[in-house]
Amino acid sequence: MKVVLFDVDGTLYEQARLRRKMLIALLRFYTLRPWRWQEVLILSRFRAEREKRTGAAGPDLENAQYTWCTGYSPAHVRAVVEQWIFTRPNQYLADCVYPGVREFFATLRQQGIKIGIYSDYKAHDKLAAMGLTADIIVSSTDPEIDRFKPDPKGLLYIADQLGVAPADCLFVGDRPELDGECARQAHMPYRIVDKQPFNDFDFYHTLADQLFAQPIKN
Repeated sequence: MKVVLFDVDGTLYEQARLRRKMLIALLRFYTLRPWRWQEVLILSRFRAEREKRTGAAGPDLENAQYTWCTGYSPAHVRAVVEQWIFTRPNQYLADCVYPGVREFFATLRQQGIKIGIYSDYKAHDKLAAMGLTADIIVSSTDPEIDRFKPDPKGLLYIADQLGVAPADCLFVGDRPELDGECARQAHMPYRIVDKQPFNDFDFYHTLADQLFAQPIKN
């Protein structure tokens, strides 16, 4: 194994924990601005439209995704999404990182194994907010990819950029139907994160023990 690749949302941090924090933030913000409540509908519609398009291909998915919420201008949709999906949640991410993630990243570095990120959403700012670094960060809406999971192009692109064969990589994700299928189509080994309560979460400790025969310590 020369490279470990990670999905982000639900793989490096607990989404339910973040969503509880964001629900409070949304209620506080829009209770004082009820005339803007339609923006919450835009967020819900944006996520739903993306979920409908698993495996969708470009061109220009980065801009196309903001046109799928019919009835709203793409510029308005982009502004709302940038605020509530790509910016505001970042302040809470450090408290939502799964136990063992940072230690696992450190162990990979110590072992000389490269780290890659492949997410359907932009991930650079999220990684920074979690205090994590990677050798390469790729999202499905990057112009080099322009394909949503489970299309394997993103994984194959990362392997090519790092000069390794897919079989020499490990992809860690949280959704078998997307991350798992993406890896299968890329002929890449993969693991799916165990869904455990946050305080009992030990997936990365167990994975480190399995891969390197040494547990990582908090």
